[in-house]
Amino acid sequence: MKILICTGIYPPDIGGPAEYAKNIAEELGSQGNNVMVAGYAKEKKMPIGIRHIFYFFRILPDIIGADFIIALDTFSVGLPAVFAAKLFNRKIAVRVAGDFLWESYIGKGGDMMTLKDFYGKRPKLSLKQKIIFSLSKYVFNNCSALVFSTDWQKKIISENYNVKNKNLFVIENFYGDKLKNFEPKEKNYIFAGRLIRLKNLERLKNAFAQAQKINPEIKLEIISKISHIELMEKIQSCCAVILPSLSDISPNFILDAIRADKPFILTKETGFYDKLKDIGLFIDPLNSEDIKNKILFLANDKNYGQYKNKMADFKFTHSWKEIVGEFLEIYKNI
Repeated sequence: MKILICTGIYPPDIGGPAEYAKNIAEELGSQGNNVMVAGYAKEKKMPIGIRHIFYFFRILPDIIGADFIIALDTFSVGLPAVFAAKLFNRKIAVRVAGDFLWESYIGKGGDMMTLKDFYGKRPKLSLKQKIIFSLSKYVFNNCSALVFSTDWQKKIISENYNVKNKNLFVIENFYGDKLKNFEPKEKNYIFAGRLIRLKNLERLKNAFAQAQKINPEIKLEIISKISHIELMEKIQSCCAVILPSLSDISPNFILDAIRADKPFILTKETGFYDKLKDIGLFIDPLNSEDIKNKILFLANDKNYGQYKNKMADFKFTHSWKEIVGEFLEIYKNI
């Protein structure tokens, strides 16, 4: 088949979505498909709206020749790709990777609230945010299929956007084989990700500072904008990882830590909670005391050993071949 992958970022861009696009493109290609990738280029420097129009016209030739389109986000590439796919009656699956509206609200100085609270409390939105909500709803209801990484996110979106699209699917993230891990030289906890408000870093720093007063041995390292290879090297050598985001749907950072048998502390506002609740430590992201206590709990050698063993006993895998197979099965059924 001729398959077009629409993505906001692609290597050499850094980030989980870039790695996702690269790996499914390579796997689809290895199976004999003709794969085209349309990543953001000049669009990155354009204002919202203009970049959507520019991207729409740029992908039209590829859309016309494609049998199947996979859009790897809802708004940046999903919106123009769905318009184009409908125009030429092409099958398109939109992967709902994050929540652009909630991220926009938090990023613009809105109240620090979790994803579920944002939709439950329905805070006052700006005109721009109301437009984002309406356009997102259009995408959800006009694509051929909606793909989520967790049931948790699927439930939130389908309920709050009145999704009438019946083709809702869950394709879990990549769970790779175990990697070599190294004994940490110090009790260092690492955070890796974008340095944005919803990652809850100020509360993490404050909680860690309080924990250090009780246990001066612990250290916090905040990492951003490094390659995936460099990040994996850091994970393999660290003591533990921590991700206190207000909400985090299915963070690859945590899955990378599991591959290296590194204990983790993660927000309980995540689609991973049900699957990983027995092997990791989960926190209330709005409770600094809870964050501090979990940091100190894991710093205890006995507790650390128990959770390291839990990591080692977790054997679930989900390969890129399986992920691509699930996308192709969706194509057959829409």
